[in-house]
Amino acid sequence: MYEKVDDYWGKDLNVIIGTRNFQTIRYEFFRDSTVALEAFKGDQVDWRFENSAKEWANSYDFPAVRDKRVVREEFPTRNIGVMQAFAFNIRRDKFKDPHVRRAFNFVFDFEEMNRQLFFGQYKRIASFFEGTELAATGVPSGKELEILETVRGKVPDELFAQPYTNPVGGNPEAVRSNLREALRLFREAGYEIKDTRLVDARSGKQFAVEFLVDEPAAERFVLFYKPSLDRLGMLVSVRVVDAAQYENRLRQWDFDIIVASWAQSLSPGNEQRGFWSSQAADQPGSRNLIGIRNPAVDSLIERVIFTKDREDLVAATRALDRVLLWNFYVVPQWTYGKQRTARWDRFGRPETMPKYGASAFPTIWWWDAARAAKVPQRS
Repeated sequence: MYEKVDDYWGKDLNVIIGTRNFQTIRYEFFRDSTVALEAFKGDQVDWRFENSAKEWANSYDFPAVRDKRVVREEFPTRNIGVMQAFAFNIRRDKFKDPHVRRAFNFVFDFEEMNRQLFFGQYKRIASFFEGTELAATGVPSGKELEILETVRGKVPDELFAQPYTNPVGGNPEAVRSNLREALRLFREAGYEIKDTRLVDARSGKQFAVEFLVDEPAAERFVLFYKPSLDRLGMLVSVRVVDAAQYENRLRQWDFDIIVASWAQSLSPGNEQRGFWSSQAADQPGSRNLIGIRNPAVDSLIERVIFTKDREDLVAATRALDRVLLWNFYVVPQWTYGKQRTARWDRFGRPETMPKYGASAFPTIWWWDAARAAKVPQRS
């Protein structure tokens, strides 16, 4: 529980007026997401951020929602770019070839997963800075092209001539076409189908992969992905471990594929070294989970950090984004672009909400006595 200090020295500053409107704020932590949702429905929690498409679609049809005592509202997210993905550990030999990594993307049928598991709510991520002006789009031009020319020969030639796109599935014809392309890419990397198994043509060893996850929510969609990989002839396992073991395995780089995410601000800088630089690749605990050691990426990171103006920053970041995408370090997953919220109708907010910051709760909200009188709290 946090309590506001009445004589805070900065309470009359322009940047503070209109904020910090609650006398006390209490945060409740739940180890089980189902219990947390039931606590909200039982009016033991005033405000809830909902991250599950399934729960948002199915779990908010209860009396307090129907009679408007609970308000569901979505707020656009404009201040954060995100890459959420199946991330390869390219320290391992089997993932060093970009053909292999790209093939995994062709096997992933996002459209069908979105329909079956997520009620069609999500869109596919196509950038490490998804949802911001920093995301690379189309083919490079202008200042971005000038920056990329400094690393030409160290990056895939295709990125100069065509935009990055994810494969599209969702129907049997597209799925078969994508699987054929995945097999072609594996052949390029030295694999072949033998007795229905995908094997290394040199050693005869079957391609095996383990997905490491630490929560049931992730296991659910990994298990959806698994049959498509099985169909290609891989030996696929899914390992669910507790949080402590999961963290220890990450620190030791003891994994094949994990579900990872990287949140990006609108002003990227030094943190990019921790995310993608060669220096961070072998630092235990770093966010370079993939193990990227790429001179072109290192060069572009420094360009991002030492830009002089906004135009240069945007161009340099788009160049970095494009190079990361065309190396196929991850299989991008999905994003929503909005913050889902549910609240008991006891709060007020400004008529004009900030452009950045989504709901900005609790910063600019306040307790509305008139509303609260109509929605009595459960004791």
